[in-house]
Amino acid sequence: MTVESLPTFTHPARQRWESIPADIRQRLLANVWCGQCRHEVTITNFTGAIKGGDLLLVGKCAECHGDVARVIEGV
Repeated sequence: MTVESLPTFTHPARQRWESIPADIRQRLLANVWCGQCRHEVTITNFTGAIKGGDLLLVGKCAECHGDVARVIEGV
């Protein structure tokens, strides 16, 4: 099972996420700032929704398990 089959997305968020090439999606997931760790981490256990026209991924830091988020701006 891949990490991409696990997240829960709203329908519009799923469409936006799937429009991004797979290699870029992987880079986005591995490049999330964690305020606790104070460096880039990988986001895990994330969900996706469209907020203000942007795709918002909300999940947990792979290292400290603190809350992290990634905004992918709309086009």
